[in-house]
Amino acid sequence: MASEEVKLGSSKPMIATQEEMMEAKLPIPYRDQCAHLLIPLNKCRVAEFYLPWKCESDRHAYEKCEYELVMERMIQMQKIRELEEKKKAGAKLPQGSPIPLIPSTANS
Repeated sequence: MASEEVKLGSSKPMIATQEEMMEAKLPIPYRDQCAHLLIPLNKCRVAEFYLPWKCESDRHAYEKCEYELVMERMIQMQKIRELEEKKKAGAKLPQGSPIPLIPSTANS
């Protein structure tokens, strides 16, 4: 195997632009790949006086998007941990060298 690497970052494209997010006054922590769903959700919330049942479909779409981002990050982290474990296991025995039949302590 060649050197394996985990592709960092999200596979989802960034749809909302920085200008749109600034115009909507989104806090910086919410400016992610799901911001394009949060902008209309916040507008709906304001228009409907934050009644929770009024913007249900918008909220569901936004929460689903956020959930998918979290799951993607968890999978990436799991792959990173697996690669680190492989590197640790590979470091114990050098590649291509045979396992000695007689332990090195027995030679002395």
